[in-house]
Amino acid sequence: MNVLDLFKLDGKTAIVTGGGRGLGAQMAEAFAEAGANVVVCSRKLEACEEISKQLREKGVRSIAFQCDVTNPTEVQDVVDGTLEEFGSIDILVNNSGATWGAPAVEMPLEAWNKVMNVNVTGTFLMSQAVGREMIKQQSGKIINIASVAGLGGADPRVMDTIGYNASKGAVITFTKDLATKWGQYNINVNAIAPGFFPTKMSQGLLDQGSKLILEGTPLNRFGSDYDLKGAALFLASNASNFVTGDVLIVDGGSHAM
Repeated sequence: MNVLDLFKLDGKTAIVTGGGRGLGAQMAEAFAEAGANVVVCSRKLEACEEISKQLREKGVRSIAFQCDVTNPTEVQDVVDGTLEEFGSIDILVNNSGATWGAPAVEMPLEAWNKVMNVNVTGTFLMSQAVGREMIKQQSGKIINIASVAGLGGADPRVMDTIGYNASKGAVITFTKDLATKWGQYNINVNAIAPGFFPTKMSQGLLDQGSKLILEGTPLNRFGSDYDLKGAALFLASNASNFVTGDVLIVDGGSHAM
């Protein structure tokens, strides 16, 4: 097989949660450019429909759903709708996320629960629902979006977000454990740990701590509109068929400092 063929997604179907903006939209675009059908979902249907329209202009099929990933009924609706439209689910990206900035002693319980519910429980619910179908198919690729914040402690001057950081650490362990459980079904489960990308969620953080962040980033820049595309495509395609339980760090080298 030609090496470039390893990265083709022709005939595959991908679901991207939180796909209506930011990193989710970037990964959805990558899959479409590689030939996949793409299902985009998030709580904001209008944003997903706009992205879905842009993907169809690339010559692939795409549909959008409104979905709160903490709601099992809405999660199952996305799975059922995807199967009805495309017949299979080959790739799942768990990208929906929430954050909350506050010192640990001031973190409201309701905020902690919200972050955990979206980032951890949402990842579990979507993986569970899609996983049932992938087990039937005896194949699939699951990509969980973690964060460099989940790799260890973070400087509070940059990220005073203990709920978010803890949730992303949980996503990393969830990824490794699920990979060991579902390898027998030919399902690859991996995570991406992005560094700092300018998105709506990260904007306030970047406004406040950009100087410190760049000082701690060897490549001395933030992530771009394409820096996650290659990583996502690698983990979604046949190029990563012998990779599972791994965390691919895309952070300009900040974790090495």
